[in-house]
Amino acid sequence: MLYSISHNFQLVKRLIQVIILAIPVALLTGCSPSTYSIQSKPVEARPLPSTQIYFYPLHGQNESQQERDRYECYLWAVKQSGFDPNQSQLAPHQRVEVKALPPPGTGTAIGAISGAVIGSIVSPRRRTGVGLVFGSITGALLGAASDVARQQEADKIQQQYDVKNTHSYVRLEKQARDYRRAMSACLEGRGYSVQ
Repeated sequence: MLYSISHNFQLVKRLIQVIILAIPVALLTGCSPSTYSIQSKPVEARPLPSTQIYFYPLHGQNESQQERDRYECYLWAVKQSGFDPNQSQLAPHQRVEVKALPPPGTGTAIGAISGAVIGSIVSPRRRTGVGLVFGSITGALLGAASDVARQQEADKIQQQYDVKNTHSYVRLEKQARDYRRAMSACLEGRGYSVQ
């Protein structure tokens, strides 16, 4: 009976040691700064909004007059719309891609290895294998949780970049429409048929 109490006391003592060692490991794992790799990579480009306008003289304007009217209407349309089709409006169609670093699974592997080492150290001499397995499983679970949290944060940042790019393209399309409308109005006012 005395052996049983002594043995149970040893198990409780080892369990407390494991918990005491696991808590700092868990806290340190959660405190590690998340790192991300932000890369620009070419993707299939959205077509730029069309600003092509066809106009035909209604009052027999000669080519010189047509060019002058086209240029003056171009300047006026740029001023009215804030959009210049001759200027590069967007960076060369690049997509920002956010990836969590280190690669997925790294936290799981590190957690399993460190948990196995800690588990085998704090387990009783005859139960080193059990401590190793228990520590390995516990460490792997903590590492996997860290991997998932890191990937979720990277996905959130990626979504913010995607929304920003969409807003830029929508703004660009609106400015191009306003430019076409202003250009058409100017040319029609000067006696041209616009299509």
